[in-house]
Amino acid sequence: MDLMLNLKLRPSFFFSFLVFIFLLKSPEFGSAATPKCISTDREALLTFKQSLTDVSGRLSSWSGPDCCEWTGVLCDVRTGHVTNIDLRNPSQVVNSDEYKRGCLRGKIHQSLTRLKFLSYLDLSSNDFNGLEIPEFIGHIVSLRYLNLSSSSFSGEVPASLGNLSKLEFLDLYAESFSDSGPFSLRASDLKWLSGLSSSLTYLNMGYVNLSGAGETWLQDFSKLTKLKELHLFNCEIKNLPTSLSTSANLKLLEVLDLSENSLNSPIPNWLFDLTSLRKLFLRWDFLQGSIPSGFKNLKLLEMLDLSNNLGLTGEVPAVLGELPQLNYLDLSANEFNGQIHGFLDASSKNKDNSLVFLDLSSNKLAGTLPESLGALSNLQILDLSSNSFTGSIPSSIGNMASLKKIDLSFNAMNGNIPESLGKLAELVDLDLMANTWEGVLLKSHFINLRSLKSFRLTTEPNRSLVFKVPSTWVPPFRLELINIENCQIGPKFPMWLQVQTELNSVTLRNTGIADTIPHSWFSGIASDVTYLILANNRIKGTLPQNLVFPKLNTIDLSSNNFQGPFPLWTTNATELRLYENSFSGPLPANINVLMPRMEKLYLFHNSFTGVIPSSLCEVSGLQILSLRNNRFSGSFPNCWHRQFMLYGIDASENSLSGEIPASLGALPSLSVLLLNQNALQGKIPDTLKNCSGLTNIDLGGNKLTGKVPSWLSKLSSLFMLRLQSNSLDGQIPDNLCSVPNLHILDLSGNKISGPVPKCMSNLTAIARGTTNFEVFQNLVFVVTRARKYQDIVNSINLSGNNLNGEIPAEILDLSYLRILNLSRNSITGSIPGDISKLGRLETLDLSRNMLSGAIPQSLGAISSLQKLNLSYNKLEGRIPMLPKFEDPSIYIGNELLCGKPLPKKCPKDVNRRLL
Repeated sequence: MDLMLNLKLRPSFFFSFLVFIFLLKSPEFGSAATPKCISTDREALLTFKQSLTDVSGRLSSWSGPDCCEWTGVLCDVRTGHVTNIDLRNPSQVVNSDEYKRGCLRGKIHQSLTRLKFLSYLDLSSNDFNGLEIPEFIGHIVSLRYLNLSSSSFSGEVPASLGNLSKLEFLDLYAESFSDSGPFSLRASDLKWLSGLSSSLTYLNMGYVNLSGAGETWLQDFSKLTKLKELHLFNCEIKNLPTSLSTSANLKLLEVLDLSENSLNSPIPNWLFDLTSLRKLFLRWDFLQGSIPSGFKNLKLLEMLDLSNNLGLTGEVPAVLGELPQLNYLDLSANEFNGQIHGFLDASSKNKDNSLVFLDLSSNKLAGTLPESLGALSNLQILDLSSNSFTGSIPSSIGNMASLKKIDLSFNAMNGNIPESLGKLAELVDLDLMANTWEGVLLKSHFINLRSLKSFRLTTEPNRSLVFKVPSTWVPPFRLELINIENCQIGPKFPMWLQVQTELNSVTLRNTGIADTIPHSWFSGIASDVTYLILANNRIKGTLPQNLVFPKLNTIDLSSNNFQGPFPLWTTNATELRLYENSFSGPLPANINVLMPRMEKLYLFHNSFTGVIPSSLCEVSGLQILSLRNNRFSGSFPNCWHRQFMLYGIDASENSLSGEIPASLGALPSLSVLLLNQNALQGKIPDTLKNCSGLTNIDLGGNKLTGKVPSWLSKLSSLFMLRLQSNSLDGQIPDNLCSVPNLHILDLSGNKISGPVPKCMSNLTAIARGTTNFEVFQNLVFVVTRARKYQDIVNSINLSGNNLNGEIPAEILDLSYLRILNLSRNSITGSIPGDISKLGRLETLDLSRNMLSGAIPQSLGAISSLQKLNLSYNKLEGRIPMLPKFEDPSIYIGNELLCGKPLPKKCPKDVNRRLL
């Protein structure tokens, strides 16, 4: 009694007493007073070490006399026997250099069986390069803990492991990270598990192939009556029994993970007999059907993951909202539909509700979000993205004070954002993008968002979502990511944005900013920003020069009113978009030094001058060079190398002169070549025939001479060939007809002579419409950022040449032809009578030729025809009834034509009037 009183009076003595007791029990305490390790154990460990390859020297301490002091070795303090070997990889950052250096390799020696008191063996996260798990490990019967996970074992799991009757923990997780390639561990017979039935509480066989274990695999596991955790992740299990007579044997099971198997079945009812379950993972199992009501039996369930099954349907049931311990629920990437009112109402009435994580994303859920959502007061993560929710965010969201992340992106939310959102002081990530919001955002929407780091908000361009925040207001948050599109922030660049200098990703697209941006803002974010997108505004002024952006990946300042010189920014960015501005002056001669990793360079629609720097040839990763509609002069660089991945060049609408560089033929990936509307001269270089992947060529509007190259027939992927408005001569080569994917042919405005080739019917892409022309058009769009050629797909334009002869009947086989222009030539003969075979024709221009005969009545049968010009020929006779074409200018210049819409009457008409 006196002692107890004394202890109460002297708390420091009581604390010291506890420390003393702890030290007595500590394995390290008193080690000097106990015998050193047993010599036979030491010899066994040294033999074991000799069989291993230790690149990093982790086992360098395994040389002293006392093995109990060696790294990873623990001995019994009383007997000196080795009890624990822990040689797990000290680095857990998989595939890092440190991880690879830390991997033990080699073989596992049988000397381990001489450690008669070994109870703990951990060889996880090493690389045994496909070694089979040694059978003798099953003879270390003293083991209670065995971890061989992620160590690149292969082959059959030895049945001898069933001898380890004391084993409590077994981890055979078999995902391999070896540089030698993946290795597969399998278990075709699970009968050995029965030997562990009275001891094993934890079993992880993730990535172990169980496809050969037969229909009884689950019954084999159910024999482990002490089991609390079972992990069978990605085990190639193909069947899930709908019933299990021995489910009662698993009454202690608390964690079950069957994720990433091809179960292809409904959720089985026997799961609901496992009433001790706390965590259930069934993601990526291709489960089907609705969620059963039996979940109400799992009163202890804390975590439920049914995500990515793709086929679970029905409403999210209220029974899940009634589970008292549930704190984690992931139903994402399924086919759940309907509203979530029932589930949320049940959750709000559940006084024990402890839900912290809720992910219902990527389903087909719809309707509005109810006010009962705000009752989830413990919720930290809310993801409802990629559904079809409508309406406004409920004002009760302000009651969810624990929220750290809200994701409502990619829905159809078409209402307002409540001011109560501004109460969420713990909110870190707010994603409201890809909806159709409207309304006004005030200072109160953001006033207490002191933790906010990521803010995404986009609406449709035709909606009105306006920031009405005082221009001088300084917010409590410092963002790392901002993405705002189609919302009205401007015209000023407000202070709440100016103070955001910790940004690593910036997107302010179509936000109405018409202000200058302080140079200090650019310099403030330069060190960390990776994405800088300020496109589709009216931002004016100049950009700061000589900044360094070490992390920048993408720069998009397009469609603004920026002026001044090209920014001399040092950056490793791979994409630069400055198009549709008013930049001027030359490009820097050392652009390859400033931007050495540039892949896509978009500078079109500016006022850049001077020569295109040849240093671009040294930007080895360049893929797209888009310089259209500037004032570049001089020759196009002639220094291209074979190693280039350059696949798109658009230098059209400039003042380039000289010849087309022959070195372009050294670019094996070149697909799109647009040099039209310049002053280029000379012949089309034969080296281009080496660019076998060319799909789109536009060299029109230059001063090119020579003949249409016959080697063009070798370009089997050619979709568009435009050589218009040059000085090419000679005849159209017959082998041009053999280009199988040609959809656009324009040779107009040249000096080409001879007949229209009869082989035109061999243009199979126009004859059969077989080519997926969207693929080719997309290639042009990636280079030009415009849909500039889509209106002339399936067209032939040979106008303004010296062609003669008749219109070949074979041309009528081009049944997908939309535009045919043979005007301003010297073509004779008649218009083919069965021209209606061109049933998809929209434009036909045969004007200013020497055609004779009657206009075919069949022209009226082409319902798609919208434009027609037959003027200035030698056509004769009555104009047929063509109700869509009653403009006299269509027929003018044909002296022998008569009848409406021309004023000249036909003889029959005259006779009828006289009668």
